[in-house]
Amino acid sequence: MTSVEVAAKRPETRWRRPGSVLLISCYELGHQPLSVAFPLAFLEHAGYRPSALDIAVQPLDAERARRARFVGISVPMHTALRLGVRAAERVREINPTCHIAFYGLYAHLNAEYLLQHLADSVIAGEFESALVALVQDLEAGKAGHVEGVAQRARPAGPVLRRLPFVLPSRTGLPPLTQYAHIERDGRRDLSGYVEASRGCLHHCLHCPIPPVYGGRFFVVPKEIVREDIRRLVQAGATHITFGDPDFLNGPRHSLAVIRALHAEFPAVTFDFTAKVEHILERRALFPELGRLGCAFMVTAAESMSDTVLANLEKGHTRADIHEALRIVRDAGIAFRPTWVAFTPWTTLADYFDMLDFVEAEGLIDHVDPVQYSIRLLVPPGSALLESRAMIPYLGRLTPKAFSYEWAHPDPRMDELHRTIATTLQRAAEEEEDPGVTFYEVRKLTEAAAGKAPTAMPAVPAARRARPPRLTEPWFC
Repeated sequence: MTSVEVAAKRPETRWRRPGSVLLISCYELGHQPLSVAFPLAFLEHAGYRPSALDIAVQPLDAERARRARFVGISVPMHTALRLGVRAAERVREINPTCHIAFYGLYAHLNAEYLLQHLADSVIAGEFESALVALVQDLEAGKAGHVEGVAQRARPAGPVLRRLPFVLPSRTGLPPLTQYAHIERDGRRDLSGYVEASRGCLHHCLHCPIPPVYGGRFFVVPKEIVREDIRRLVQAGATHITFGDPDFLNGPRHSLAVIRALHAEFPAVTFDFTAKVEHILERRALFPELGRLGCAFMVTAAESMSDTVLANLEKGHTRADIHEALRIVRDAGIAFRPTWVAFTPWTTLADYFDMLDFVEAEGLIDHVDPVQYSIRLLVPPGSALLESRAMIPYLGRLTPKAFSYEWAHPDPRMDELHRTIATTLQRAAEEEEDPGVTFYEVRKLTEAAAGKAPTAMPAVPAARRARPPRLTEPWFC
């Protein structure tokens, strides 16, 4: 008898009625949220009939919140956490007695605040089985004391055990039409989002993953990934984003998934994220990745300053970024670097250096303009809190912002950040051409340095070769 058939034979309790368990996604980079699709499937296999909301594209449904006995709020990133706290406050107003659990990377980093103010439970790491066990415990009338589940008087670390993965359940989620599209050759097509692995081998100091996973990663079985992709293609996706923190942590597994994807759907393209370090180490893979349909790849370049890169313990250098660009470009893959543009160690000259690299290498259309305003985030639990390089600049923790304040030793840099952030927000609202925005950023930087402004080259957007991109800008 299958697990689904066993679950179907269980007696229905109030906890197993439709909507008694509600999962809420707040923001997942504009993608249909896997952080809800996976736990939905685990709950369904356990005999529950959960419902889901993605408040990035849907309003918070008061009636669904009122019916729920358990509300799980997914917070895999900082933006999601801030939205999730507001959602939890509203849920608590509507339904004071329901059990509210936060889960995901930023739930773990901010567990102390969440448990003091809003959450009954916090779960992180490979959380799905623990979430189901928590619901089962509550259904049985117990206190919900489950291994890996943190509560007010019961701290717990992240769950780091291999899961019995099941196929993500997407039927209760909004359709792909409401999420980020792949934009290429002047058109926009549907895009799907999957994971082939979770966690990461590395320990970059500013990343939220190492404090949770501690250098470990877990693969999702190839058969699960293949069937998930198959269903997304059936739903209209012509492009797949692999949401792995680093797709090349397990290159044999990743290649097996990609080869299977291309064999079954040769016209479907894909993108992934990988460290600069892995691009250099696994350079021999890139020609095949290009042939198999990789449209672009994202890599966290972060800075062109070797000082900044060393202080973040990124594992690569300025020279490595140039080499990585060459490797990816030679494979016919678009290179999309991301940046931590403002850190306590980034000088005005460093900021110019980043802009010069982007311009000289023809990457203006490869960088989402929001990247020029990304400021180093230091959340509770961050490894940066113990960094000798960071400690001199740290200010107080702002609990409701879920981050520590820091000030740049050069006041011009903090003022430049404020000015550029305002400019980029306006540019995004007006859907300004990235080339125009880039040169506005350059002019602001030149003004901060007391230099004469550079004139923007007279190359209209219609005449530039635009690389493939997702329509949702990347930010944390």
